Amino acid sequence: MKPLLEVRDVSLSYHTLQGETTALSHISLTLMPGEFLAIVGPSGCGKSTLLNLICGLLEAEQGTILMDGSPVQPQTSRIGYMLQKDHLLEWRSVYKNVLLGLEIRGEVTPEKKALAEEMLKTYGLDKFKNARPSQLSGGMRQRAALIRTLALKPDLLLLDEPFSALDYQTRLNVSDDIGKILKKEHKPAILVTHDISEAISMADRVIILSARPAVVQKIVTIDLGMEERTPLSSRNAPEFKSYFNLIWKELNQNA
Repeated sequence: MKPLLEVRDVSLSYHTLQGETTALSHISLTLMPGEFLAIVGPSGCGKSTLLNLICGLLEAEQGTILMDGSPVQPQTSRIGYMLQKDHLLEWRSVYKNVLLGLEIRGEVTPEKKALAEEMLKTYGLDKFKNARPSQLSGGMRQRAALIRTLALKPDLLLLDEPFSALDYQTRLNVSDDIGKILKKEHKPAILVTHDISEAISMADRVIILSARPAVVQKIVTIDLGMEERTPLSSRNAPEFKSYFNLIWKELNQNA
């Protein structure tokens, strides 16, 4: 099976009047179809920068990034991007927010509107389709933001700390919800997070980046020996603590 995404020897530096700062150095990784990757690393090491490179918002100074063997194009419609803030527009209903991406691309068709309505119903937001974002809980807002992204039918979903603004209990529930949704929709994803437990519970592999300039320090394959694995049930697996200690040690070995 060929990788869906290939990041090959990618480097990037920021240039200012004060000089050059290397953010990423010779980063290489792959994502297989249907796979969920998590990226962890010290604060400021370039995790979000890597996502911006993958989706084409930034251009690498060195190396290549390929989707299905072809170079990623800027702002490609094949990649969905879910940010820390949900960016729901208060003057639009939940339903109108879900359709926003389709409107921007001129793709509001009866078929895609039906898909959006089906996802609202499937993921428990159909009763709130005419509500304003301020009437939703934090978890419901993130589900609405995810549906807005999935309505575009991306081949790959990038998640940049989408749960970090939520309280702990809501964060656990929403990460479990979204993990189940992505599995049901068969969407490959890359999650950037500071939360080691979140990375282990959701991902098939965890990419550990070093401090800036970031290199791939280690790649940990997560095998919890569970047939029906969900983000919440993963936290109860006997192997979970061992993976946590391994990743914690890697992140702190140069602290």
